[in-house]
Amino acid sequence: MKNTFADKNILVTGGTGSVGREIVKALLPYKPKVVRIFDSSEGALFALQQELGDHEEVRYFLGDIRDEGRLQRAMQEVDIVFHTAALKHVSLCEYNPFEAVQTNVLGTQNVIEAALANDVEKVIFTSSDKAVNPSNTMGATKLVAEKLMVSANYYRGRQRTAFASVRFGNVIGTSGSVIPLFIEQIKNDMPLTVTHTEMTRFFISLEEALGLLFQATVLAQGGETFIMKMPVMRVIDLAHVLYDEHSTRYEDVAKKRKVKIIGTKPGEKLYEELMTDNEAPRAIETKDLFIIMPNIKEELSHFDTKKYASLKKTELGEYRSDKVESLSQQDIKKLLIKSGIL
Repeated sequence: MKNTFADKNILVTGGTGSVGREIVKALLPYKPKVVRIFDSSEGALFALQQELGDHEEVRYFLGDIRDEGRLQRAMQEVDIVFHTAALKHVSLCEYNPFEAVQTNVLGTQNVIEAALANDVEKVIFTSSDKAVNPSNTMGATKLVAEKLMVSANYYRGRQRTAFASVRFGNVIGTSGSVIPLFIEQIKNDMPLTVTHTEMTRFFISLEEALGLLFQATVLAQGGETFIMKMPVMRVIDLAHVLYDEHSTRYEDVAKKRKVKIIGTKPGEKLYEELMTDNEAPRAIETKDLFIIMPNIKEELSHFDTKKYASLKKTELGEYRSDKVESLSQQDIKKLLIKSGIL
């Protein structure tokens, strides 16, 4: 990793978000020349500036990825881009679909254009399990953004830029995760709202998410989609574990579990997917990763298949949370302790 990031100019879009801010913190020990934090929230940028303190290599760029001109300025002389900026809440995107399109689709195309104009070395896009066979607007926009990333490798011309994606499940403890909601409900002696008793989700720790991003940065040639092999939880089991562990911490919380089944929200699925049966035939795997190869890699003159020659093709078909054995409540507790939630 040191060879990848040392003395490099790095831009993180959405750099004050749950994942973006942790990327910034994780990069600093590798001694990059510059880390530019690009975000549309003035308050969040100021807060992160106060948190990080005196780091002369860190720069704070106020701007929106919808503004290609601002991105062009921010990306000058940049080597690596981590593109995490997005609208991510399913329900809000469902009711504000064109806002999701403007940020997640048009904003991503702006990132691509700015990267090509500045001959960036690598752009790593953070996608979602909701991009696979999407049933909601957020997932659909993430899918289109993935396809934009792949296609950019075919028309980049003489530019060196390699575009690749990583697919996350639910990142434990981030603002988009259900865990902070459950904890807040417990504190306020409210029922834990679960949509369905059989709902399952892929979960990944923040540390693992960063490891996946950085590993993808090292490996990416352009056009790949990187997926970590993630554990699965039944959401109701997660609710029970959090309730049992936190109910002893707050005096006003009753000792009886309270879970309210509220039904699925608009665009919500009972399970999530990380790889389809159409993608699986061109996927290879390591111990920890699936790597989906670009669909027409023969047309990518820069793509060296020999670099992946030692990896085996996956024998798995579709990768769905309802087809993977869920963690027991005891194992969920261990994972939450490891992640610093408990």
